[in-house]
Amino acid sequence: MNMASIFAEPKQLPHIPRVVQELMESFRGDEHSLDIDDISGKVAKDQSLTAKVLRLANSAHYGVPRTVATPQDAVMLLGFGTLRTMVLASGVTGAFSKIEGFDQNAFWKNAFSIAEVSKWIAGFTQGADKETAFTCGMMHSVGNLLIRMFYPTEAASIDQSESMGSSKRHQLENGQFGYNYADVGAELAKRWKFPDIIQDAIAHQNSPENSEDYSTEAGIIYIAKYLKRAHDENMSEDEIVAGFPLQVADKIGMDVNKAYSDLASLGELHSGLDCLIED
Repeated sequence: MNMASIFAEPKQLPHIPRVVQELMESFRGDEHSLDIDDISGKVAKDQSLTAKVLRLANSAHYGVPRTVATPQDAVMLLGFGTLRTMVLASGVTGAFSKIEGFDQNAFWKNAFSIAEVSKWIAGFTQGADKETAFTCGMMHSVGNLLIRMFYPTEAASIDQSESMGSSKRHQLENGQFGYNYADVGAELAKRWKFPDIIQDAIAHQNSPENSEDYSTEAGIIYIAKYLKRAHDENMSEDEIVAGFPLQVADKIGMDVNKAYSDLASLGELHSGLDCLIED
């Protein structure tokens, strides 16, 4: 049941479209070297990907003044950054087949929420890129899906233990497997050829409080998960501030005072990606 067994058969792993991997190059600082028309053309050649992107682009969330009919229209009306987010979200969510007995819609809604909160945190964090933070947040728990695909019985048992609140999920998985969803997700991101900044963020998302060796993006995910949990538990702003992970916030250069003044907006954040998973 070691982690190598999950990756032993590459054909059994989820695969993303090649154009998604090419778009990841823009997170390495190479955005200006990309041929946006070429990228849009490649998206257009993938009918499934195009359908999802246009469904997103024409949703009420983006409020474009006219119908978006092609990926090229999406770039013109919404910008490259938004198109990239749409393509990445469409490609990643579409890579995983349905897992029996597991609510993947709820899983992705949670991932999109963490992504949006991560983007919000990046706005208060020195040197952080909002779109990179969003992508790291969206990807943070994909390892959970892989574990469920290969070890559904064990994952269901961990679900029960987690619901009792005795330990965090990554701790339960470490006890069961000797590794956890962050380890698996980082390895998948590596095999998908995602840049190091995203691999590292996924790998170290649970360890900021115990380690000096973690990235800004890993710290952002850590805080985003705290804020999402606080929102789910209907914590007051005073309670959120009292329990805020200040050590992590200080390490990543987050201006917590400015963030505290904007806490009320957290409940209004919405990624606009939920229509990807609606039946």
